[in-house]
Amino acid sequence: MERLDKRLANTRKWSRKEARELIRAGRVRVDGGVCRTPEQKVEETAPVAVDGVPIAGGGPVYLMLNKPAGVVSSTDEPGERTVMDLLDEGYRNLGLFPAGRLDKDTEGLLLITNDGPLAHRLLSPRRHVDKVYYVEVDGVLDGADVEAVRAGITLADGTVCQPGELEPLPGGRAAHITLREGKYHQAKRMLAARGKPVTYLKRVQFGPLVLDGDLPKGGCRALTEGELEALFRQ
Repeated sequence: MERLDKRLANTRKWSRKEARELIRAGRVRVDGGVCRTPEQKVEETAPVAVDGVPIAGGGPVYLMLNKPAGVVSSTDEPGERTVMDLLDEGYRNLGLFPAGRLDKDTEGLLLITNDGPLAHRLLSPRRHVDKVYYVEVDGVLDGADVEAVRAGITLADGTVCQPGELEPLPGGRAAHITLREGKYHQAKRMLAARGKPVTYLKRVQFGPLVLDGDLPKGGCRALTEGELEALFRQ
């Protein structure tokens, strides 16, 4: 246990006086709740955030990122801009990584965390965690495509894609496709096999997490308590 103002001062980003001012101004949260008492004692592992940005030494971090196209889902990729480059500086030294990947040109929901066991559980093929994408295609999707995706598609190279769900939107040039595995370029390859190449792809849901419609491209935010509870029930 240590005083909250000392915890902040130990990061060397603020003096003890500055830390106290931040706390009294209501800009510091401990375990998700605002704390205005500088002398409050906190557990060493308790998550502490200033202006919504976690400080080192706290508990696990869980972020929702709205990935833009042109960014690589990696912690480090020479010559490329990665999703980690989109995060505020305060997140840089917390051991964060993307839980799963989105193709470089694919947009949408990506979970960023430093909770390895949770990420492993969510990505395990045995868990069959739903991944829902909004997709636009060159062509018109029809009932035959819906049935093909529902039955599972075997690609030309012999890759077997497990059954999913395809829900065409009005006009048939866009749809929501739900996959329960994460094969390489899976949505694109499945629809290309149906003669409907993908022109745009965006992940809108990962398990119980739904992309926040107010989150701009490249933006991120901490998961809410409700989202975390749903994620751990997955």
